[in-house]
Amino acid sequence: MAPASSFHGLLDLIVRHQLLSESAAQQALAASNSEKRPFLSHLVENKLIDSKLTAQICSREFGIPLFDLEMFDHGQLPTDLLNEKRVNKHSALPLYVRGNRLYIAIGDPTNIAALEEFQFNAGMRTEAILVCEHQLQETINRIFESDSSALSLDDFDEQELADIDVDNSTPSDSHDGAGDKDDQPIVIYINKLLMDAIRKGASDLHFEPYEKTYRVRFRIDGILHEMGSPPAYLASRLAARIKVMSKMDIAEKRIPQDGRIKLKVSKKKSIDFRVSSLPTLFGEKMVLRILDSSIAMMGIDSLGYEPDQKDLYMHYLDQPQGMILVTGPTGSGKTVSLYTGLNILNTTERNISTAEDPVEINLTGVNQVHINTKAGLDFSKALRAFLRQDPDVVMVGEIRDLETAEIAIKAAQTGHLVLSTLHTNSAAETITRLVNMGVPGYNIASSVTLIIAQRLARRLCEHCKRPDSVPDEQLLELGFKQHQIDQGLSLFKPHGCDKCSSGYKGRVGIYETMPMSDTIGRIIMDNGNSLQIADAAAADGVKNLRQSGLIKAAQGITSLAEVSRVTSF
Repeated sequence: MAPASSFHGLLDLIVRHQLLSESAAQQALAASNSEKRPFLSHLVENKLIDSKLTAQICSREFGIPLFDLEMFDHGQLPTDLLNEKRVNKHSALPLYVRGNRLYIAIGDPTNIAALEEFQFNAGMRTEAILVCEHQLQETINRIFESDSSALSLDDFDEQELADIDVDNSTPSDSHDGAGDKDDQPIVIYINKLLMDAIRKGASDLHFEPYEKTYRVRFRIDGILHEMGSPPAYLASRLAARIKVMSKMDIAEKRIPQDGRIKLKVSKKKSIDFRVSSLPTLFGEKMVLRILDSSIAMMGIDSLGYEPDQKDLYMHYLDQPQGMILVTGPTGSGKTVSLYTGLNILNTTERNISTAEDPVEINLTGVNQVHINTKAGLDFSKALRAFLRQDPDVVMVGEIRDLETAEIAIKAAQTGHLVLSTLHTNSAAETITRLVNMGVPGYNIASSVTLIIAQRLARRLCEHCKRPDSVPDEQLLELGFKQHQIDQGLSLFKPHGCDKCSSGYKGRVGIYETMPMSDTIGRIIMDNGNSLQIADAAAADGVKNLRQSGLIKAAQGITSLAEVSRVTSF
């Protein structure tokens, strides 16, 4: 925090322009010091002064032009300099770099300490840009609440890593010794790994014990990468610490357990982890899945649907009844597609209920039920209960058996919109899976309205991708048409740089969206197979997964190798 003396100029200015009385200003200064918050931030947060008027006065008094942050392009932000702890400490935001000069948005022009600290850490000269403090705070909150990748381990020293708060821990947890001083290195190591996983954009963390080694891996963009190898003798202590954090029974090591961690990484931000333990030959393997609540708010445009595929999904979401099935293997992004659809449907006019195992993301306005098979609450029971509560939209996490399928189909036939998932390789195979479960063909044809098969492919890094030259014969083998090749294809391949992982950064969806047409309905009624259904869909203009993937490759979004990897089955 900047020293109190630096605030005297601002305090005098506020009193002189009668924004506050001298006694009120002195009290506010003392309160901001005790809260370790910048003086101006304290005044604005507590609505003691008008932020816009104060900014205009500061602009006149100090001869600095006032900049409108709402007009600023956030794409210019120097992400490598966005240290959340430092930004909040000084209420100062690095905006952009020009040459060897860093321009910083501040609401308080007397806050010289902020400029000096950013100058020291960035290694370049700093220059202040005066902005409205209220706008500045809103911008800072928006940046750090929406982008978990902005978190950096540099934000935390060793003691702060040890003190990161776990919401669902209780004082009684410490009796096992996992909270003792001797175990503080374990606490710091686990917290550091969790923070590093968030910063790298990982989806899962794997803690794996073996006979003589121990391995920690992160799944980044769908691929596992080894991130550490602590001594094997620490296996039980690492597992115990994770079990304490996730409220598991640390004495039970013979059966699998499930838990959940809510990690508070700042006053306004927390990250959820779903935790699973599995007894193995040499100890307990622990897997932590990072649950990103922002996926529910991503919007359909960011998922990777082609325009015609997006229009189909939106059309059938707008229908009052029917069944939309999303299919694909584990980790193919089915949950994201379903939650995006639910978020579109989530209005005050609709009664929405979901049965999930487990509930991954909390959605305000949606009645979510966590399946508990031990207590006798399975998908079919939850679905029956939903239908007694006048639902408009029902989501079933997964159709696993005939009973659940029959109830879901009956709901779709009686004026409800039903969303669910299945584990199949393609849209056509989803039909045969339902038939094999025992669902009559006429029920499938009359209730299922849209089937979406999907995969997640890694995006090429925009900073280092290189043009790829592929022989025409190979392009034809992969699935491109001769006229596409004749028109010229701009294909790219990964290279690798310090901004990505092996030439890839992020993932994009590849989709097959198959509506239930009259032709496909007749094939189902005639007990046709998945090949016949796929041929009929192709005749109707439905792009299969490989064709959709090739479109992404031709757009330069992903590589041919990645398309082949995720669509080969």
